[in-house]
This record gives sequence, C-alpha cells and structure tokens, in this order.
Amino acid sequence: MASGSGGPLLFDDLPPASSGDSGSLDTSISPMVKNEGKGAKRKTSEEEKNGSEELVEKKVCKGSSVIFGLKGYVAERKGEREEMQDAHVILNDITEECSPPSSLITRVSYFAVFDGHGGIRASKFAAQNLHQNLIRKFPKGDVISVEKTVKRCLLDTFKHTDEEFLKQASSQKPAWKDGSTATCVLAVDNILYIANLGDSRAILCRYNEESQKHTALSLSKEHNPTQYEERMRIQKAGGNVRDGRVLGVLEVSRSIGDGQYKRCGVTSVPDIRRCQLTPNDRFILLACDGLFKVFNPEEAVNFILSCLEDEKIQSREGKSAIDARYEAACNRLASKAVQRGSADNVTVMVVRIGL
Repeated sequence: MASGSGGPLLFDDLPPASSGDSGSLDTSISPMVKNEGKGAKRKTSEEEKNGSEELVEKKVCKGSSVIFGLKGYVAERKGEREEMQDAHVILNDITEECSPPSSLITRVSYFAVFDGHGGIRASKFAAQNLHQNLIRKFPKGDVISVEKTVKRCLLDTFKHTDEEFLKQASSQKPAWKDGSTATCVLAVDNILYIANLGDSRAILCRYNEESQKHTALSLSKEHNPTQYEERMRIQKAGGNVRDGRVLGVLEVSRSIGDGQYKRCGVTSVPDIRRCQLTPNDRFILLACDGLFKVFNPEEAVNFILSCLEDEKIQSREGKSAIDARYEAACNRLASKAVQRGSADNVTVMVVRIGL
C-alpha cells in the first residue's frame, strides 16, 4: 500500500495523486442540500443476501465508453453494543427506477452505510427512505449539466430525508432523539458521487501502475466538532464544543436526526465529492467508525486485498470464487475489527468494480 506523490491534486484535502494513476479523481465539493416519484427494490440489513445477483454487466454508452460493473457485499457485527444501530443499502442497479434521460445516463447504482446513535430509528429511517427520495428527485428529462443536477438532487434528498425524520421524531411522546451518520455512493455511469454526513467513510482502492502498489484514496470527509469550520458553524449558531463533542455530548457535527442539536449548528448538509472511475480501480470500501477505530484505510484495503488473493476460498453454493472471496473479505474484516477491540457496531461494505 502506498500513498501517491506528484501529479494533480485529487481533492483539496488530499495529497497529490501518483503520476502512475490513469485518470484522476476530481473534486466537486459543495456544502449545501430537496425533490420527489417511483419506488425501488431495496435491500436493507435484514434483507441483504450477498452474491445473489450477478455483477451488473458492462454497458456501452456514448459510442465507446465502457461502464464498469458494480456489485456490493456486506458484513456486520454488533460488537459489544446491546443492539445493532447500523443500517446499510445495496442497490447494484437502479437505472430503471430512476428513469434518467437515456441519451445522457446508462447506469445508476447506489450504496450506503448509516451509523445510528441514540437508537436505531434514524439509521433505519435513512436506509428505508433516502434512496427512495433520491429516485423521486433524480433528473428525468434532458439536463444541461448532469453533474450539477445530480449534486442538487443529492443535496435536496438529504435535506428532505432529514426533515421527514425530524417531523416524525418530534411527533412522538417523548420525542425521539436518535441520529445517524450517512455515507452514500451514487454511481452515474463511471462517475461516483459521494455524499456523507458524520464519521462513516468511503475509501477507493486504486492500483498504481508506476509503483505497482494499491493505494487507499479517501472519497469522503469526516465531520466532527473539533474541525475548525465545523466548530465555527456550531459556535455561530449558539452552540459550543466541549471535550470534542457538540455541547459535550454529540460526537459528529453533521447528521440525519439529532433534532435537539440542529439549532446548535449540527446540519444535514452533506459534503459531496465527485470521482471518475478508471480501469485501475479495484473496489470501494464503505464502513462506519467501528471499523476505522481499529483499522486505518491502508490496513483495511490491504486486508481486503489479501482475502481476494486467497486461493483457498473457492466457489460454493452456486457462488463464484470471486463472490465468495468478496463475501469472505467483508466477514473477516468485520470480525477482525471486533477482535482488535472495537466496542462499537461494525459494518463493512465492499463494492467490486469490474467489466
């Protein structure tokens, strides 16, 4: 595992990419965040069956551009917590549900992890509703700029989902105080749009031809109250940060839910980034902080790679060897996080990238 050097910047807060990388990661960050239509087939924590679908086969659009297939796998562990408050969604292909303009968009996929706190209701609500809101708001007709339209769609979706949950939470007696992080990867053809709130993360594994090593590239930005911009926003809203937490309690500075902290500067406006997939990209890792408390991104990516190269993992029960290895990678990494002492819930999602 190596960090790249030289070449253009990937994101403003990342080191330069290696000149050996083919293609580049492009930053399109815009703190900001609402629209609505059609239902989608959903896989949540309880319903997910890994390996049950074939990798979305390659598609060709705009003449010669090959669309990389994407397929998600997931494993979760409760750890030492009394209940599992994480949730996740894997939608390998929701192109039909989104009904995008066919002349511009060939494939749409969606992957997300949600790390709940104060209860499971916010994370479960987000897993059930955020992608549904996204589908309803997804551009249906011709648009001038796909990128700007998708970003606005994501911002509106997060805002609407948060407002829906807060309305439901405040109507309860007593009011729900649940909150949740959100890290979502929306793939539109070969462009990834990463939208996140809080401290769950998305990491891209990219092969560097020059160094002949894989690199772990962070696709998301963590939001905690100790960061200068986050702290300034909280203080400007009349809140404060004590012991690294909002009002000395909340560990994240952006979330879905957490109604009692929204007036103190906690926001549901996601950080949004844009990433162009390349032939050198191997997989995307999405995980909650239960993993990253005991694994750094490079360690996690190397751990997954070692599982993918383990020839002892063979095809079984109608699953291909590659499916079995990705499933094993998720399960082994989640279990290892618990063994290393992560007391939190652990969710590990790996999205395979291939033709």
